[in-house]
Amino acid sequence: MDQRSIAFVLFDGFQSLDLFGPYEVFQHAHRLTGGYDCRITAPQAGLVRSASGLSVHAPYGVADLDPERIDTVVVAGGDGVDEARHDPALTEWIAATGVSARRVASVCSGVFLLAAAGLLEGRKVTTHWAREQQLMREHPEVVVDCDPIFLRDGRVWTSAGVTAGMDLALALVEDDLGREVAHATAQEMVLFLRRPGTQSQFSVPLWSAQPATDPIRAVVSAIHADPGARHGVAELASHAGLSPRHLQRRFAAELGVGPAAYVEGVRIEAAKRALAESEHPVETIARRYGFGTAETLRRAFHRHLGVAPSDYRDRFRSTREYM
Repeated sequence: MDQRSIAFVLFDGFQSLDLFGPYEVFQHAHRLTGGYDCRITAPQAGLVRSASGLSVHAPYGVADLDPERIDTVVVAGGDGVDEARHDPALTEWIAATGVSARRVASVCSGVFLLAAAGLLEGRKVTTHWAREQQLMREHPEVVVDCDPIFLRDGRVWTSAGVTAGMDLALALVEDDLGREVAHATAQEMVLFLRRPGTQSQFSVPLWSAQPATDPIRAVVSAIHADPGARHGVAELASHAGLSPRHLQRRFAAELGVGPAAYVEGVRIEAAKRALAESEHPVETIARRYGFGTAETLRRAFHRHLGVAPSDYRDRFRSTREYM
């Protein structure tokens, strides 16, 4: 098998997992097939300090690698990207490589280097949710969608932060070598094969704001304690000791979403766990967590995650079979 040359681009202040996660995916696939030649490059060869202080030796400076010999370039993100994107030698090399390489990819805020190199005009891309507004403001020529964990627009692949880079790398391996090799790689690394690119970056318990007052805390606690219970505005208002109209105003002011949207998000999180961790039928899970029918659950999953409940379960189950 001909080897595909994968160039990982670093800079001072890169996010270490943006490198190590995807790099290990490609290296595991290489051990299985011999299909990759992975090279780490930076503006200059030598030690490159990550944002966490961990240093990595880059054997190559960008001047050492011929852009026309690169199959895929993977650009890491990290706090240092804001300075790195003003390095003309680096951005010019990425621009040249982006023209000749078969694929261009970024992890997290590495997308800013692709944009600085002029590779994203008219493209639809993603990045870490915390960088969404900056990317939209500074690069209006780019179509930004920070809900998916990774996106493909033609030959340009972009991902959200940190572990999403591993999902992106698995997708690239599958694109190159097929599902069986990607599956075996995920099995060896004990990864899910694979979270779909359309899966949302956001998780209700993790990303939603926290209530600031006791009445709204009581409502949130009741929702999480039993997601499948009746959680209409009237029932929630009784938990808070407020009128329904007052509850809706207070809830939206403190959490940034209305009660109904919050309830649906919590129910989806509960259904996701049940799908991944149990063998209960989809219909049973839909009833247990307040959706009523499997069709209602399916519509909610498509609206929030871009996948059907059965597909979500299959992707998680596929790796568990090999553990």
